[in-house]
Amino acid sequence: MSGDAYDTLARFWEIQNDGDYTKVVELFADDAVLVDPIYGTFEGGPAIADFMAKMNREMTKIGASFRLEELEGDETTAWAQWVATTNKGDRSGVGVYRVRNSQITYYRDYMNA
Repeated sequence: MSGDAYDTLARFWEIQNDGDYTKVVELFADDAVLVDPIYGTFEGGPAIADFMAKMNREMTKIGASFRLEELEGDETTAWAQWVATTNKGDRSGVGVYRVRNSQITYYRDYMNA
C-alpha cells in the first residue's frame, strides 16, 4: 500500500533501525498521543521526546532491537507488525498509527504475552 501514513511510518522504522529513538520525535505532531503497553501514555511533543530518551536507555539495558515484519497503511492510518528481540528472547506485537500532514498524531503498541 501507499499513502502519507504508510510513507511516514516507513520513515519511522528506518530511523528506529538506527537505534536512536530520539530521532523519531521529529515525526510526531505537537499534540500527538503515544500509548506504550509498558511505560504508559505520553501526550504532546515534550512528553514523547522524554519517553524516547528513556527508550534509548532502557532498550540498551536489555539489549533490545526491533524488527519490522509487515507494514500497511494509507493516507491517514497505518499498522506495523514487529518483533522485539531482547536478552530474554523475542516478543511480537503490533503498532497502530494515525497520521496527519506527514506527522504521527496517535501511536499505540500492543504486545503478545
